[in-house]
Amino acid sequence: MTDILLEPFSDPHFEAAVRLSQAENWPHRTEDWAMVAAVSQGFVATKGGRVVGTAFTTPFGTDLATIDMIIVDSSLRGQGLGRRLVEGAIEASGSRNLRLVATEDGLPLYKKLGFEERGGIVQHQGKIASAAPSADVEVARDEYLDAIIDLDRAAYGGDRRALLGQLFAAGGEAVVLRDKGSLSGFGICRPFGRGRVIGPVVATNIEAARNLILALIERHPGEFLRIDTRRDTGLSSWLTDLGLPETGSGVAMARGEEPRAIRDGEPKTFALVSQAFG
Repeated sequence: MTDILLEPFSDPHFEAAVRLSQAENWPHRTEDWAMVAAVSQGFVATKGGRVVGTAFTTPFGTDLATIDMIIVDSSLRGQGLGRRLVEGAIEASGSRNLRLVATEDGLPLYKKLGFEERGGIVQHQGKIASAAPSADVEVARDEYLDAIIDLDRAAYGGDRRALLGQLFAAGGEAVVLRDKGSLSGFGICRPFGRGRVIGPVVATNIEAARNLILALIERHPGEFLRIDTRRDTGLSSWLTDLGLPETGSGVAMARGEEPRAIRDGEPKTFALVSQAFG
């Protein structure tokens, strides 16, 4: 590994990053990598000038960050490069509490680095011809942005203003629910990979989350859609019955202070922005 260098991620690395993610059967386009880079600090590992690995850390305020986009070229696995990349991202995160979503292959490394399992993540995707949401769901207006950010912060536990701004800049659209005039839930759908991804979806109960998801499906009938959710939300079987089968899974992990438990009736994240960002 002495001939492998770690250097900051920059624009010339996008093409190689897309190549690495395609080799993993990840659907990320250049635009998707660019969104990650816009809100994160990234690194690449190079060998003889060739990019052979990536790692990012994404801060959400001063207390929380995610470790994401960890990829090692298949020809160099098992030699310690993955650990070196993750340790670099952890160091760049400072003293923040950390979250990530791991594959089964990555679990042993993350456990050695102090991460603990926090439940399963399920990926659902497919096409749905039509959907019938509640009439209470409405399209978000510009003046709702601050309330959406506040709801997301309450549910996620970190300040994701910059990330949400990037979702809208990338063509994201939002729908909302209101209760007695105040915003009680929202969902965002944006272009990603093979089609669109629905997430985040934040609501105070599962029925509200379902209606937000149905409203976004209704806006994109027949398009390829992806939704990532935690197994403990109760959405997974409903999504399967709806026509979005489970196609993958991961393990949510955390290092540092235990996240605050969400009480009944409080805003909760039912669908993730992505497995990278939670």
